Amino acid sequence: MSELPTQANLRVTIIAADGLYKRDVFRFPDPFAVATIGGEQTRTTGVIKKTLNPYWNESFDMRATDESILAVQIFDQKKFKKKDQGFLGVVNVRVGSVIDLDVGGDEMLTRDLRKSNDNLVVNGKLILNLSTNLRAPINNTSNANGAARPPASSSGPSTNGAHTPTTASGAQSQASLNPERPVSMSSRTPTSASGTNGAPPGVNATNGANRRPDGTGFSAFEDAQGRLPGGWERREDNLGRTYYVDHNSRQTTWIRPTADAGQQRQNMENQTNVERQRHQARVLPEDRTGANSPTLSDRASPSATPNPVAQANAAQMVATGATTAGTGELPAGWEQRHTPEGRAYFVDHNTRTTTWVDPRRQQYIRMYGQNTGGNNTTIQQQPVSQLGPLPSGWEMRLTNTARVYFVDHNTKTTTWDDPRLPSSLDQNVPQYKRDFRRKLIYFRSQPALRILSGQCHVKVRRTHIFEDSYAEIMRQSPNDLKKRLMIKFDGEDGLDYGGLSREFFFLLSHEMFNPFYCLFEYSAHDNYTLQINPHSGINPEHLGYFKFIGRVVGLAIFHRRFLDAFFIGAFYKMVLRKKVALQDMEGVDAEFHRTLTWTMENDITDVIYSTFSVEDERFGEKVTVDLKPEGRDIEVTNENKKEYVELITEWRIQKRVEEQFNAFVAGFHELIPADLVNVFDERELELLIGGIADIDVDDWKKHTDY
Repeated sequence: MSELPTQANLRVTIIAADGLYKRDVFRFPDPFAVATIGGEQTRTTGVIKKTLNPYWNESFDMRATDESILAVQIFDQKKFKKKDQGFLGVVNVRVGSVIDLDVGGDEMLTRDLRKSNDNLVVNGKLILNLSTNLRAPINNTSNANGAARPPASSSGPSTNGAHTPTTASGAQSQASLNPERPVSMSSRTPTSASGTNGAPPGVNATNGANRRPDGTGFSAFEDAQGRLPGGWERREDNLGRTYYVDHNSRQTTWIRPTADAGQQRQNMENQTNVERQRHQARVLPEDRTGANSPTLSDRASPSATPNPVAQANAAQMVATGATTAGTGELPAGWEQRHTPEGRAYFVDHNTRTTTWVDPRRQQYIRMYGQNTGGNNTTIQQQPVSQLGPLPSGWEMRLTNTARVYFVDHNTKTTTWDDPRLPSSLDQNVPQYKRDFRRKLIYFRSQPALRILSGQCHVKVRRTHIFEDSYAEIMRQSPNDLKKRLMIKFDGEDGLDYGGLSREFFFLLSHEMFNPFYCLFEYSAHDNYTLQINPHSGINPEHLGYFKFIGRVVGLAIFHRRFLDAFFIGAFYKMVLRKKVALQDMEGVDAEFHRTLTWTMENDITDVIYSTFSVEDERFGEKVTVDLKPEGRDIEVTNENKKEYVELITEWRIQKRVEEQFNAFVAGFHELIPADLVNVFDERELELLIGGIADIDVDDWKKHTDY
């Protein structure tokens, strides 16, 4: 082998590694790289904390010949003193096979990491740069803060459990997060989530200033399919899932927008209408099985514009006395008409009187019985005359939406169930429905849940429903909000018989829980259930908004309306002040739940090297949080792992959003007392807030893969 030159002739730049293997169950490695040539020259990079995708960009001048072997090894600094030294992979490069030292040059290399002699599993790639240009000064201080870069792979989150740090929350402008001071989103250029992390110098000539650090090579306004429509931005959440932000309408979607902005907007409107119809059809289990389910006219939204076919059917109904299929004809001398607001009423030409009550509902009442073929419950119809009079002390009344309910003056309670129905009703209805119905009757009969005299007027603009609702609801006292709710949309005429308030809560749900405002985010379990965003503090007024959202949820329950939102199961337990458990983690992060479950079921000796602490990234700064006093100095062992799992579960679900949640329940309990809502369990509370939607089986089959 030829002798090494007396002076350095090769500059080795260790740029980054991507997709390192995660050996520890609970923590990410603290990787650093060691470069050696011939066993005589050794150079070491700095340590990058808690990442599988370290970015160093550190250069070293070394002496080499064409026959020299450059070895770059990666280790985990926390395990460097262990038996295997925390080995994460090695790359061996023969210098002469890459660059001619006599002619000179500059070469970029991307090599797969290889195993060592002990055959430990490794994964990932290493990015190097070899150059004979030594004239530029070396500056290796830029990464002294130990910041990790996002993964260089364009394949999304690592399959071995790595979660890339969130950038969406840090990139939001304050104006977009403050609904009280809206800005014209179409007139400003959205800021890329990576705008402050410009491409590192010296990577290669193709890395321009607009390149995203996720390694895809595209800016925030384009992807592999081309440039996004105007006003759209591509982002990734903290789990590496791509979503799209429409700054024109301040909405987010998982679906990539098309070039035809008009068609895209129409598709979104169509989807919203479908969701609106499902929301309008939501009921509680006792409403679906009780004796007095709402009619279709009760549940129709007066704000919906009838199509020509519906108008023709309505005209035929008025002229002939016919009605919707399945409900039968009106009695002789009766006619159905509609008010200008679209509400149905009935004319009795025999007595020349009008009523909101459908006479067909007075003729029949539903009852449950067993069919002769088995134990299945069937719905039968029985004339009211056969049921006889109400028991002593009972009274039948109508709500303002013409729904029949019953008052028991003996116990001073109300119920939807007709007391004249036979006792077989309870025997045929499932136990959980009977329990929920009884709880609901008790809950709604309490004095604190009774609507006060007077009206609570809330006027909002559809285009600014979040900020208008915030101003209207927060300026009124809790007692004012307990009066009859009267919603009015600016520029629209209509009387609120229930349809307007349902529309109000539907639209407000979509705005309040929109990840655009960084107050809530989708859970790692799916892109449907919501959880509190631990980084909501980017909006300095976030606690005020959480109190407002708590009031809205309480307002919906108080006035018997539903929200178009569903939360993780642990959220409902927190509202009920129940302790979260390991199984609740499955709805938050299924992968982390599997990790914790494996820990509880296996011996972790010499497998897990963790302490009773956790690293939390807060707006780019990594903070160590102790799960118990001096937790960072306490090792997790097989004896104390149960305590560790309990503490990290509590921190992950509850502790890190405790401030926001306390603001939420403060607003919630202003309308719904804690001692009353605690009669429900978490599943029943979910029904109380969101209801049950009617399932379109045909649509379900159409969008299901078998």
